[in-house]
Order: sequence, then structure tokens, then C-alpha cells
Amino acid sequence: MPRAEFAFPGPLRDQLVAAILNGSKTSTTGLVVDYEHEGDPLPEVGDRSVVIDSDNRPVAVIEVTGVRVVPLAQVDLAHVVDEGEGDTSVAEWRANHERFWHSEEMRAALEDPVFTVDGTSLTVLERFHLVTDLRLTD
Repeated sequence: MPRAEFAFPGPLRDQLVAAILNGSKTSTTGLVVDYEHEGDPLPEVGDRSVVIDSDNRPVAVIEVTGVRVVPLAQVDLAHVVDEGEGDTSVAEWRANHERFWHSEEMRAALEDPVFTVDGTSLTVLERFHLVTDLRLTD
């Protein structure tokens, strides 16, 4: 089963994994350019993956329930809220995500030291549900 790695290992990944495990995170946003750079296909409804924590341990299985590709400027509040990160407006969410996408780690991952996004950048809005909490099966 493919791996699902949210953000980079560290505090943000820990926060996102905890939100998946407690059920408050049921959506996520990626960039089409990131999928293209990695040579990965876009997610499809029914796809399952293993969520990996910051210690590289499998902690959950999730299943994709919906996928939309939209320009960054069209991300809606329902998607933002379902990301479970505490953002209460699209503007707040976008500022936080742009900070991540413009980070040194992301630019290094994309091999583009000046990478930036704008309202036309294509995003992958993915909805999912928790299938199995693997911590309960140990």
C-alpha cells in the first residue's frame, strides 16, 4: 500500500497525523506541480494509503473519498475547515499554506529555490476518511 506522508517529519506532521487519528482532519491539499515533480499519479476515489508519522512508523490507513483539482484561489471554506488545522477563514488557511509551500524544505523537495504559488496554481483537494488506526492493532 502506498505511503501518505503529511508535511515533513516534525511538529507539523505530528499535528496533522494527530488530527487524522482523532477524526478532525478529513481533507488535505497538495500541489499538482508536486505530484508532477515526484512522478506520482493524482489520487483517485477509493485509493488507500498508510499514514506515516514523524518516526517513519505506519499509524493509520486512510481511503480517498473525493478529489478535485482547482486553482488555489478557488479553495473553499468547507475544505479549509475539514483540513482540521484550526483555520477559520480561507485567507488564514492560504497564508499558512503559502508559508509551507514557500519554505526551504518545500523548495528543496521541488528542486526549485525560488518556487512560489499564486491564485492560479493548481491544487489537489483530497477528501478522505480514517479506515484503520494501526496503533490499536499493536
